[in-house]
Amino acid sequence: MANVNKTPGKARRAEVAGGGFAGLTAAIALRQNGWDVRLHEKSSDLRAFGAGIYLWHNGLRVLEGLGALEDVLNGSHTPPTYETWMQNKSVSKETFHGLPWRVMTRSHLHNALVRRANDVGVEFRVNSEAIAADPAGRLTLQTGEVLEADLIVGADGVGSKVRDSIGFKQERWAATDGIIRLIVPRLKERLGEGEWDNTIDMWNFSPRVQRILYSPCNDQELYLGMMAPASDPRGSRVPIDLEVWVEMFPFLEPCLVEAAKLQSARYDKYETTKLDSWAKGKVALVGDAANAMCPALAQGAGCAMVNAFSLAQDMATVSSVVDALPQWEARIRGITDRCQALSADYAANRSLSKGNMFTPVALEAACYDPLRRVSSWPQ
Repeated sequence: MANVNKTPGKARRAEVAGGGFAGLTAAIALRQNGWDVRLHEKSSDLRAFGAGIYLWHNGLRVLEGLGALEDVLNGSHTPPTYETWMQNKSVSKETFHGLPWRVMTRSHLHNALVRRANDVGVEFRVNSEAIAADPAGRLTLQTGEVLEADLIVGADGVGSKVRDSIGFKQERWAATDGIIRLIVPRLKERLGEGEWDNTIDMWNFSPRVQRILYSPCNDQELYLGMMAPASDPRGSRVPIDLEVWVEMFPFLEPCLVEAAKLQSARYDKYETTKLDSWAKGKVALVGDAANAMCPALAQGAGCAMVNAFSLAQDMATVSSVVDALPQWEARIRGITDRCQALSADYAANRSLSKGNMFTPVALEAACYDPLRRVSSWPQ
């Protein structure tokens, strides 16, 4: 029979499965609202996976609410413009009317959230994988231990065992294209003339379909998002096929040489996951467990963090978790669903290649202010 640990004391207890951006955000925000919080990470330590990341106004406001904004701003970068190239010629430059946005390494953001979680007193367990949950408020670990809590947060990624153990109905589909994400030295002085402080979204459709999202993270580090169809054996190859990438983007050769050295590179297809519901009983799903989306609008992390932060907001205003979770989903889900659908559409049609595609509709999620609970176009 499984061992059941009941939480003593009067403070409400949350068990959070997953130590990524969504899980850390939920843990910090709940702890700041007086909850006892324990976060479970299946790996042996707390570290970020992946390369670079974009945060917009919505995600930056979450960081402000968590008390982690200044830490993240130090060591990240706001490019002067988001520039789009087609066949190596500039077709647009977008500044988003002053909307705040930031580019950084995933490790930089993750480390800042871990520091903040430690500061506020979140309890961490590493080598602790959640394998199932019960809507009645029980979390089962791979050891067989069962933990009781007032709230279970499933933030355990696109392959969520918390989600799948309960049987949430879901749709999942993959796009035609995929991406190789890498962090390399900037080497700006070796790239020749050009506005190399900008984000530059470089698209080529001939002689083959290849894209590089060139994203400076700080003075030393560069995030390269290298897109190619899954059906292209050379474009999707990892480690990268240096010849095929330099042929298409010769001006980036110094950075691409560095990229070719990275043996740990992965090619990931764009995936979308849509559920019938994000919550059952005392279990809430956040991040990729609930709504994995294509990266076209760079809102996967932003929406995940907003939803996790909003969860803690609603828990603070309603005494019953079972009553609060449907209210939370009803309040916040619409904007995520619209962002997810448009991201999938943009990815399927390679719409960003046209330039000037960050319309007010495309920036709806980015403009949302979770601290004020409103969405508005910046003046």
